[in-house]
Amino acid sequence: MDNIASQGYTVKLVAPSEVPDSVKVVNFACVGATTTIEYDSDAAAKTLRALEEYASFSAYATIPVELGGFNTLAAVDVAARCNIPIVDADGAGRSVPEVHLKVYTIDNISLAPMVVADLHAKNMVIVKETMDLRAAERIARILAAEWNQSAYTARRVLTGAQVKKSPIQLSLSMCMRIGKLLRTAVEPIKAVLKESNGFKLFEGVVEHVERKTEGGFTFIETKLRGTHEYEGISFEFKAKNEVLVAYKNGKLAAIAPDIITPVHPKTGKCITAEKIDQGDKLVVLGLPAPEKWRARKGLELWNEVLQRSNIEKYVPIEKLAL
Repeated sequence: MDNIASQGYTVKLVAPSEVPDSVKVVNFACVGATTTIEYDSDAAAKTLRALEEYASFSAYATIPVELGGFNTLAAVDVAARCNIPIVDADGAGRSVPEVHLKVYTIDNISLAPMVVADLHAKNMVIVKETMDLRAAERIARILAAEWNQSAYTARRVLTGAQVKKSPIQLSLSMCMRIGKLLRTAVEPIKAVLKESNGFKLFEGVVEHVERKTEGGFTFIETKLRGTHEYEGISFEFKAKNEVLVAYKNGKLAAIAPDIITPVHPKTGKCITAEKIDQGDKLVVLGLPAPEKWRARKGLELWNEVLQRSNIEKYVPIEKLAL
């Protein structure tokens, strides 16, 4: 955001209810391993323009595919540089590890046409259609892996009518409220948990981190020992780009689609899994997922992803926190 402002760009946040029914809104995001993120604003904007040219339309706005510190701002940046608004909504209500893992999939909204580009948009691939949404994930992921583990994607063209029904509504303004709490609250972690109906899962020190990058993903396993009220308790979480599951003393503590977020114990600011090192002090928070993920179709998508990582089926965080 500092770069956008310093370069004289502005961007307008519009509520889904403000978007005319007949216009086109584009999902924009980066795909790849979280340990290798680089960004070229001009190339990102060029990717959106390539989709507009191919599909013969002009985008009314962009919308983030997820709530992730990088991907959300990438969609904002592209909107600013293309002089269009950003919609106050997103495709997941959290960060997600795979391209097809969006609430749009529940609503059978096609991912293609899609443009995939490398870091400087020197290589571009236009995907006209795919056999299914998982095929689109494989295409984008393979290209990202080929292009130094990172790629831009402009995809899932929504109508204004779809914007009002399918994505998670007003999620960016919620993030802005949480951001304000982190800056101004005397006890930021308690304030965030109250705002999000979340739970404090653990507090401790990182004893071991194991990470590897392959196939366009960053895989991480982290182990902690407890401090303060968690003294004598062990904690472990596993991530595939995003944290998918956590265990306390070997028992399930939280599992996706609920949100598992390591944060700084004093500031409450998120520390993404790939940046965690041995000796770091962390608080781990658990936040309930949007209701759309907790319904049958949403859980079917998540359970398939969890099974491929040898992780058990979903249990709501409220039950695990009892």
